[in-house]
Amino acid sequence: MPEQSEVPRTADPRVAADPRVAVDPRVTVDPRVVDVALAIAMALVVAVVIAADPDAARHAGPGAYLFAVGFGALVLLRRRMPRTMVVLTVLGVFAYYTFQFAPIGMALPAVAALYSAAEVRRTGWAVVGGAVLVAVATYYRVTGTEEEYLTPYDLVTNLALVAAAIALGVAVRLSREARVHEAHEAEQRLQAERLRIARDLHDVVGHNLSVIALHSGVAAEAVGRDDDAARGALHHVREATSGTLRELRSTVRVLRGSARTAGADAAGADAAGPDAAPTGLAGIDALAASARAAGLTVDVTLDVPPGVLDGAIDAAAYRIVQESLTNVLRHAGAARVAVSARVDGGRLALRVSDDGRGAGRDVVPGSGISGMRERVALLGGTLGAGDAPDGGFLVVADLPLRLEG
Repeated sequence: MPEQSEVPRTADPRVAADPRVAVDPRVTVDPRVVDVALAIAMALVVAVVIAADPDAARHAGPGAYLFAVGFGALVLLRRRMPRTMVVLTVLGVFAYYTFQFAPIGMALPAVAALYSAAEVRRTGWAVVGGAVLVAVATYYRVTGTEEEYLTPYDLVTNLALVAAAIALGVAVRLSREARVHEAHEAEQRLQAERLRIARDLHDVVGHNLSVIALHSGVAAEAVGRDDDAARGALHHVREATSGTLRELRSTVRVLRGSARTAGADAAGADAAGPDAAPTGLAGIDALAASARAAGLTVDVTLDVPPGVLDGAIDAAAYRIVQESLTNVLRHAGAARVAVSARVDGGRLALRVSDDGRGAGRDVVPGSGISGMRERVALLGGTLGAGDAPDGGFLVVADLPLRLEG
């Protein structure tokens, strides 16, 4: 019964020879073309060796060259049935010498089979096949006639060909796996960066849209009754909208990754003026001012020396405060919020509390609280959120001052 395919069919014609080895995205040559080229090369090499025999007229008939073609044809099995290729090649070598054709060496016709098996994680089959060929060749030469007596040169040649074929196959496989591993790690880093950008967009856009919604409501109620209040509310809407657009431009600049685009966008951001708040503890005052404009009383206490925090920790603290203030504006019904950050025992202690309704808001999976927990956990910290002992809602984060490594 024929051996079943060892590699499942896929839509990608560049599929690797082993299902456990991913396709190297940089491979551009169709593997079938490579296989055909190897098959032709194998057949030609064996045919040349046959033709080079001093007694070719007696030993090199059409049958010998048919065997050469057969050894080449077996190469076409290297991806789908590498074990079958090894077995048939070894048997083919024995059959070839049974007909007493011109000597071609025991290992030479099997080089492609041994290499291919080792390349697709069938190294054990390659080693066994090569050992059988060397052992049979050695036994035949030792027990044969004086003309066929084993010489050190023959033994070393067979061993060298077998070892080189297997070693080359293993080296090619390991090199390919290393490239695939590097590509996989790069993809993981890309996914992590995308997740970070998504979180940042959620924080920024959510906060600013909450501010916009509140001030739009104020403006709608004040139109015709208190035009100054309406104009003030619309001014806050315009500021929040500009901040959102600046964040979106910055995100687009990161996603494009183009120096030209980065330069143009940076110029655009600079042209927006000095209103762009820094993403860190230094920007919390701007967040507080935005929340105050929406009607909240915000107390900010920051006791963190400059330069103590890594950039990633500083940005995470900013985003936590931003998300917490957004949740207060959306859900808490609070009048006062207290924000504090201090260094305690070599860690950053961040606290945001309000006097609103308490739990029951934004604590389900997938919410902003869950996003903050994920962000903090990735940085080696912890975050707690829930009812405060004296009422309202409390967010507490504990973060390292600097990232390890």
